[in-house]
Amino acid sequence: MTLFQDPGFNFSGLLALGASGYGAGEVGEVLTAANAINKAGLSAQTYTQTFKKLGDQLLKTPEGGESGRETTRSRALRAAQYYAQALFFVLGSDDPGSEEQLYRAGRDAWDTFCRMCDPAPVRDSVPYGQTPLPVWFFRQNDSGGRRPTVILTNGSDGQNVDMWTYGVSAALERGWNALVYDGPGQGQLLFVDRVTFTPRWETVVTPLVDWLVARSDVDADKIALTGLSMGGDLAPRAAAFEQRIAALVAMPGTLTPWLGFPQQIREILTPDKDETNNIWNREVVPELPPAAAATIKKRMEPFSVQAMLDAREGKMFTDFYTPAQRIRALDISNVVGRIKAPTLVLDYEFEQFYPGQPRQMFDKLTAPKEYVKLTAATGAQLHCSPMAPQEHCEVVFDWLQETLSAR
Repeated sequence: MTLFQDPGFNFSGLLALGASGYGAGEVGEVLTAANAINKAGLSAQTYTQTFKKLGDQLLKTPEGGESGRETTRSRALRAAQYYAQALFFVLGSDDPGSEEQLYRAGRDAWDTFCRMCDPAPVRDSVPYGQTPLPVWFFRQNDSGGRRPTVILTNGSDGQNVDMWTYGVSAALERGWNALVYDGPGQGQLLFVDRVTFTPRWETVVTPLVDWLVARSDVDADKIALTGLSMGGDLAPRAAAFEQRIAALVAMPGTLTPWLGFPQQIREILTPDKDETNNIWNREVVPELPPAAAATIKKRMEPFSVQAMLDAREGKMFTDFYTPAQRIRALDISNVVGRIKAPTLVLDYEFEQFYPGQPRQMFDKLTAPKEYVKLTAATGAQLHCSPMAPQEHCEVVFDWLQETLSAR
C-alpha cells in the first residue's frame, strides 16, 4: 500500500488509485505517475507537475483522430482526478500562484465529464447569502419518477470528482438521485468566489433541501445526507437542525476538526489574538520546514482568504488566530444530541486525522444509530478507505436502502 514514503503524498496517491474502481482514475496511469515522481525525487513540485501533465494529456485529442463521446467522457473524469491531485500540493510547488488556474482546469474537466453523461446532471445555482451554491443533480434516467436522493457533502479539501467516487456512481447504480455541491470553503466558493467555511452548515444544507423538495423526481421523504472526511462534521451539524433529512451518514464521524491539527500547533492558540500571532510569527513560522509550511498553508486556506492569497504569493500568513478560531467553531459536540435522523457512523482502522472521534460521536447520538469500522482485512483502512471506495459505498448504500425502505 506504499506508493510514496511520505504519508501525506501516499494518502493522496492511494485516493487516485482507489478511484480507478469507479473510473475516476486508471491504475496504470497512477502507478506510472508514481514511478515518475519517485524517480525524479518526491516533492510538491514533482507531484504537482506530473499529475498536471497527465491531466493535460487526457484532454488532448488522442493519436489517430477524434475521441468518441464515451472516450471523451471517461478521459475528462480521470483528468479531473489528476488535476485535483496536483491542486492539493500546488502551494508547496514552484508556482503556488497557479492555484486558481489549476482549480479551473479540474473544474472544466469535471464539467466536460458531466455534459457527456446520459442523462447529463441538472446544473443550477442554489441561493446562499451573496454567493449561490453550484449544484449538479444526477439522475439515473429522465423517467421523472420520484426517487430517493442523497446529498453528498465533501470535506475541507476534496473536489467534485471525489463525490463521484464516494457516492454518485453508487447512487445511480441503485436507482437513486445524487446531489453534488460546492459549499463555503469548497471548490468554486473557495478558489474563485473566496468564501470560507461556516460553522452553521445547516444554512448550507437547508436551501439544498428546499431545492430538492421542489422537484417532481425527488421523494421528499427519502432525502439522505452524507459527509466525507471533514464533511463528517458538517453533515451531522446540518442534520441537527434540518429536520427533513431522513438518514445521515458521517464518513468518519467527526466532532472536533481542530483536534485533527498537530498538538504543537494547537497549543499556541491563546484567548488573546496579538499574543497568539506573536508566538506564531516569531517562534513557529521561522522553524517550519518547507514541507510542513506548505501543509499548514493548505489546511488553513479554506478558513482564511488572506491565508490563501498569501500562500499563492509564496508567503506564510501572519494571522494564525482568526482561521484557528474558525476551525474551533466547527466543534459539534454539544449539538449531536439534537439529531433525530437515523445515523450511520463510519470509522477506519488506522484513522490518521480524527482517531477516536467516530466512537465518541456514536456514543453521543440519541437517534437510531449504527457504527461500522472498515479495516485492513479488506484493504479498507486509513481515513475514508482510499483503497476501497467500492466497499465503502456498499456499506453506506446498503444501510441507506435498508433504513429508508420503511419510510
